[in-house]
Amino acid sequence: MSGKNILGVALVLVLVHTSSSLNFRHNDNNIDDERCAECVGEGGQHHSRFSMPLAQLGDKKYYLGIFFKANWYKAEQYCRFHGMHLASINSGDEQKNLEEHIQSFGMGHEHFWTSGTDQAEEGKFFWMSTGKPMTYENWNAGEPNNFQYENGEQEHCLELWNRDGKGLRWNDTPCSFETFFVCEV
Repeated sequence: MSGKNILGVALVLVLVHTSSSLNFRHNDNNIDDERCAECVGEGGQHHSRFSMPLAQLGDKKYYLGIFFKANWYKAEQYCRFHGMHLASINSGDEQKNLEEHIQSFGMGHEHFWTSGTDQAEEGKFFWMSTGKPMTYENWNAGEPNNFQYENGEQEHCLELWNRDGKGLRWNDTPCSFETFFVCEV
């Protein structure tokens, strides 16, 4: 046998052995709450080895969607699939905690979706995650402005953005833009 054939046979044996020891049935992969206290599983119901890492910040737990960018709708779909929603920010403390957490990843210059939107009625922003109107605001200067783009698209979704070096403040932007996102439990 040639060296390539021996290597190929060895690789197949390793893969067969490894895959035979794995069991992908959901109920056999559960992790008890002690080992995965900061995780949420699919649908928020079960903790599994495929759970999402969460950060406890104040009274809420957050997941930063930093591995891919999505439009506002796909970001919310991703959060919902994993038992969460896009985040709402209801106080200065929540804003500060979330901003510091994002900055700790070196991503304070990026854009992040929240659940804020005025899609139901122009100029009346609310949190889609709760259905409640905003009681705290932290807009960038001159925002929200509902800027209209050449293609006619307007700004109806709320992102966190450090536009002018003053921290992650709020900006309305088209919901079709693809960016990072913040989920909350």
